[in-house]
Amino acid sequence: MTAHTMTTYDRVLALLDGAGCGYREVTHRAEGRTDLASLLRGHPLHQSAKSIVLRVALGRKRSAYVLTVVPGDRRVDLAAAARTAGGARADFADRETAERLTGCVSGAIVPFSFDPRLRLVVDPELLEQDEIWFNAARLDRSLAMCPRTYAEVARPLFAAVAEPPRHTTVAPVAAPGGR
Repeated sequence: MTAHTMTTYDRVLALLDGAGCGYREVTHRAEGRTDLASLLRGHPLHQSAKSIVLRVALGRKRSAYVLTVVPGDRRVDLAAAARTAGGARADFADRETAERLTGCVSGAIVPFSFDPRLRLVVDPELLEQDEIWFNAARLDRSLAMCPRTYAEVARPLFAAVAEPPRHTTVAPVAAPGGR
């Protein structure tokens, strides 16, 4: 199999196996939403490596594509991603472009870039986890691995591209019969 005939799933496994990386592969019901995939895999949401392709405006009619990877319980900070890529603003890439650049269906985008037009930017908070999980270029397969090992193999640019955590406030509940 050549690099052109390999699926992205095959390329990820070949990359990890070639580097001698330890990882675990899990088969599960097909799921592309990070929160639901985390439930199926049985781990906390913040251990998911959520991969999102952005289009960054660089100037007059010039743009670049960035694959951002953030903890699963966070959103991508579009302004931070644009600054990191040297651009003025960032938006989510259209589905067709994201799938073409990553070789993955939407919802199964891996946190690796095999296309030189797609710059990989990872939020450093992912390195704080004991283990990270991500769909393996398939909606029904996921991989778990040490985040430091992932970083050594993927060799991304690290930048704070995740929005701060959202803290929800819970309204106090009045005691029965109380005011």
